[in-house]
Amino acid sequence: MTLNQLDVLAFERLDAAAGLAGWHLEAATLLAEWLVYLVPIALVALWLSGSGAARVAAVRAAITGATALLFNQAIGLVWDRPRPLVLGLGHAFLKHAADASFPSDHVTILAATGIALWIASSRAVRNVGITLTAAALVAGWARVFLGIHYPGDALGALAIAALIGAAFGTAPGQSGCARLTLRLEDAYRRLLARAIARGWLRA
Repeated sequence: MTLNQLDVLAFERLDAAAGLAGWHLEAATLLAEWLVYLVPIALVALWLSGSGAARVAAVRAAITGATALLFNQAIGLVWDRPRPLVLGLGHAFLKHAADASFPSDHVTILAATGIALWIASSRAVRNVGITLTAAALVAGWARVFLGIHYPGDALGALAIAALIGAAFGTAPGQSGCARLTLRLEDAYRRLLARAIARGWLRA
């Protein structure tokens, strides 16, 4: 049995039954579609905290997430894996474009930013990273459960996120992100000088 056949078999085991409805469907849809919005909320909150280390971590996480998504797009150009719904497999409970299934963008962005924050030195930032990484696992399950991804799409996304996160976690990557953060802080203080002066935002 090939890896693709195993992936399809796992999908068929995890995909929801045809009668899924009510709060079960609503809860799964919430997890599948909305958990990803924790990423901008977390990054903005870290930046507004005013901590230099937290801001560097937020910038590194944002770059990691963006790079991982670009990597996904490149993979999609090389391997346009049809989604289960395109092949008529299982039961699809979400509408989705018939684009490449592998890897999952939702899982990638959550996991990539989560892993980038997880390797930060600050315990508070690490906790945010752990939360986002856990959210990636939950979102991956929900998207398989609702029939728009195979399990391998989520696992592949986690692998890509780990690789990109590790790359930006190296000394050169951290140094580059620290320099970029200083420039962004300068622009932030110039653009929002009035709000900062009034105490609405931290410098």
